[in-house]
Amino acid sequence: MEGCDCIEPQWHPEELLIKYQYISDFFIALAYFSIPLELIYFVKKSSFFPYRWVLMQFGAFIVLCGATHLISLWTFVPHSKTVALVMAMAKMSTAVVSCATALTLVHIIPDLLSVKTRELFLKNKAEALDREMGHIRTQEALGRHVRMLTHEIRSSLDRHTILKTTLVELGKTLNLEECGIWMPSRTGSNLQLSHTLRHPIPVGCVVPINLPVVNQVFSSNHAMIIPHSSPLARIRPVSGRYVPPEVVAVRVPLLHVSNFQINEWPEVSVKSDAVMVLMLPPDSARKWHVHELELVEVVADQVAVALSHAAILEESMRARDLLMEQNVALDLARQDAEMAIRARNDFLDVMNHEMRTPVHAIVGLSSLLLETELTPEQRVMVETVLRSSNLLATLIDDVLDLSRLEDGSLGLENTPFNLHSVFEEVINLIKPIGAMKNLSVSLNLASDLPPCAVGDEKKLMQIILNMAGNAVKFTKEGSVSVTASVAEADSVREACGSDFFPVSTMGHFYLHVQVKDTGCGIVPQDIPHTFTTFSQPQPGAKKNYDGRGLGLAICKRFVGLMEGRIWLESEGLGKGCTAAFVVKLGSAATQMPVLD
Repeated sequence: MEGCDCIEPQWHPEELLIKYQYISDFFIALAYFSIPLELIYFVKKSSFFPYRWVLMQFGAFIVLCGATHLISLWTFVPHSKTVALVMAMAKMSTAVVSCATALTLVHIIPDLLSVKTRELFLKNKAEALDREMGHIRTQEALGRHVRMLTHEIRSSLDRHTILKTTLVELGKTLNLEECGIWMPSRTGSNLQLSHTLRHPIPVGCVVPINLPVVNQVFSSNHAMIIPHSSPLARIRPVSGRYVPPEVVAVRVPLLHVSNFQINEWPEVSVKSDAVMVLMLPPDSARKWHVHELELVEVVADQVAVALSHAAILEESMRARDLLMEQNVALDLARQDAEMAIRARNDFLDVMNHEMRTPVHAIVGLSSLLLETELTPEQRVMVETVLRSSNLLATLIDDVLDLSRLEDGSLGLENTPFNLHSVFEEVINLIKPIGAMKNLSVSLNLASDLPPCAVGDEKKLMQIILNMAGNAVKFTKEGSVSVTASVAEADSVREACGSDFFPVSTMGHFYLHVQVKDTGCGIVPQDIPHTFTTFSQPQPGAKKNYDGRGLGLAICKRFVGLMEGRIWLESEGLGKGCTAAFVVKLGSAATQMPVLD
């Protein structure tokens, strides 16, 4: 009996059932072959997919499954041994690929689970980033509010306007029910409510500055929530029953609070801080947020800066007003000075022209009258008129010289002159006066004294004549001596001071002149006053001698112009006096002959 290549079925299915299985296997095979094509398309398009080889295994498994179903189409009818062999190989390949795929999935599933974990981690990170972005957006909004509030606060440099604007802008930005400013009192022991947003300030609304809640606010740089029953929170009247709101207090540093007055609030003289209180609307569930508290803190600092700027402006305005007042006073003083100068000039003109001419006429006529025959009584009267007129003429000259010195119009001449003849002329002028008083008048010229010099001869003679004339006038008996020499630094430095160095050079030398007398003398403490205009060195001299108080003052000015020093020495009343001066003179290029 020949072998059969087909498997004999133990039962014979109905023809319709076989037909349905045939059609089902065909569509299963068709689906099995289309799914790998779709997987291949997915793998090709999804280059970032990390499990391509797993999909390839699935594709092979599906293809083999489809092949087995496709081969099964030939097994429903008598078939050959080749078909059975192909079917066996297909099933074996399907078994191998399916087992390999199962083993691969065992290793892949933990990776897939870890991918899920990473996905959850990334999701959490994304949520954290979203929260951070929300915080950044909140900060940006806070910054915009701060810039807006800062602009509004700094738009005015008036302190009261700054505080009122702060409360208004905070009330609009944060939708507040009420806010207020507590300012320190004059003594710094209390806080007084100075500004509120909506409600009037209660009379006598004062809290002690040493309250625990106040100390907590002052000791913190951040805005803090305080109890609604705190004395600082009593900035609005309580009416009926209501849910108490949340109240925030923040310290406002007052950088400069001097001369700061608000209504009846006295001037603050103690360095302290203010407190700003903000109140949310009552009967609401709203709470303070962190960004709102940060906004309040920043605004408090900006208020402090704006108040300091306003204080500086007020100080500058006061300084400007004071300066304007001083300028007005200076202008009035300048006008008075100009009027005084004009009056002085008019007076000097009168003295120079209107008074000097008649005085000189009196002097000339008196001199002529003395040459006529007069009785002794008449001669005494004429001599008195002559002395008085000479004194008046000298006074006029002194006043004119002093006025020129004060306004700087009197300068020095710089011409060569005979120095010895100046001293001899002075002695010749005072000798007759000394002879009338039986005084011995002498002149001592040192051997090293140059006979000629360069300088102002007239002013030098006026200095010597004034000092010698004073010596003769205040000496009743004894002698008057005039000594002239070249100044030596060591001999005059003790009297002139350590800052004066009279050192002679090739171009100039210092003249040292001393006038000694045996007169009434001067009290040592009165010596500094002798060079003051219109003053007498001693009370007794004013009674016994005529003096106008201008001679030594003018001599001191002349000596100063000649870069020298002048001084007096006396041991007291009745012990005589020594007047000395040192002036700078130029050395003459050609010596002039000495006059006999």
